[in-house]
Amino acid sequence: MTDSRAEHGLAVELSDLTRVYGSVRALDGLTLHIEPGELVALLGPSGCGKTTALRILAGLDTATSGTVSVGGKDLTKVPASKRDMGMVFQAYSLFPHMTVVDNVAFGLKMRGRDGAARRQRAGDMLDLVGLGEHADRYAHQLSGGQQQRVALARALAIEPSVLLLDEPLSALDAKVRVQLRDEIRRVQIEVGTTTLFVTHDQEEALAVADRVGVMNAGRLEQLAPPAELYSAPATKFVGEFVGLSNRLPAQVSGDTAVVLGRDVPVLPGSTTGSGHALVRPEAVSVVPDAGGGARVATVMFLGPLSRVTCRLPDGTDVVAQLASTEALRLQPGDAVRLEVAPEPVLVVG
Repeated sequence: MTDSRAEHGLAVELSDLTRVYGSVRALDGLTLHIEPGELVALLGPSGCGKTTALRILAGLDTATSGTVSVGGKDLTKVPASKRDMGMVFQAYSLFPHMTVVDNVAFGLKMRGRDGAARRQRAGDMLDLVGLGEHADRYAHQLSGGQQQRVALARALAIEPSVLLLDEPLSALDAKVRVQLRDEIRRVQIEVGTTTLFVTHDQEEALAVADRVGVMNAGRLEQLAPPAELYSAPATKFVGEFVGLSNRLPAQVSGDTAVVLGRDVPVLPGSTTGSGHALVRPEAVSVVPDAGGGARVATVMFLGPLSRVTCRLPDGTDVVAQLASTEALRLQPGDAVRLEVAPEPVLVVG
């Protein structure tokens, strides 16, 4: 880490974790290192093992094999109650009979902190998440987003060594989800707690994380900063799962591929010979050209950007993402020429 968060957080090490349920391998040799103060998001489809990994780190589940350590201390056999971790789940899990401040102070009470100190710390955490004025309300008097902020304040109040967030925003509507996503990132940077964030939402993972790990069938396919993960996928699964990609015919020779008549560099892990290049919509240009071989099929207005689908003579649809000022000059049926930017692509079989 390059900022002050590393001074407050502890490193997390998951080493060669497996988890077998009968004939199902939920985790298949997962190794993951999280730097002190870092926020890592695990992203993947349902059943990929991301929540299993979080639960094993929390002590709520037991690995079939492998080890868990935090700050250099082996926690593999340490019970959840002794692991000093804060957790926020999809369900808010607030105590309905307690006020907001008492909910936040609950973990401190369990740890024997005296009343005045508990209330002071709980108040500070509520201020941190912007709910200081709601301290004496009850859960039913709060919106879903506010309840989840209280859950976050409660998790942070005990000053955990690690913060675990398991799909914390999936029960909220879209606008609140974005607001709270940004709030979680702000708070995490300010507090500096090492954090594991589990989500199936790509935009969420890319927006909040220092690094994103993409999981598939119990394995970690790639772990990288969001921009690298998006622009340089290491595997076919990552390239097709993260974001939207066109699959365009490509011919690879050496470290170059020919895509739509243009030479582009290929990424490590690309196939050789004939294959399909995974090309992002924003890397496709649409040029009006009466002699062009492609035709505009649809123009979808999305605000500042628009998505234009064009059809090649062989029937292949190619999606381009353009500035709306440019896209709205195009009409379905227009003849166009498609060009790809000379950016590295992953070519798959």
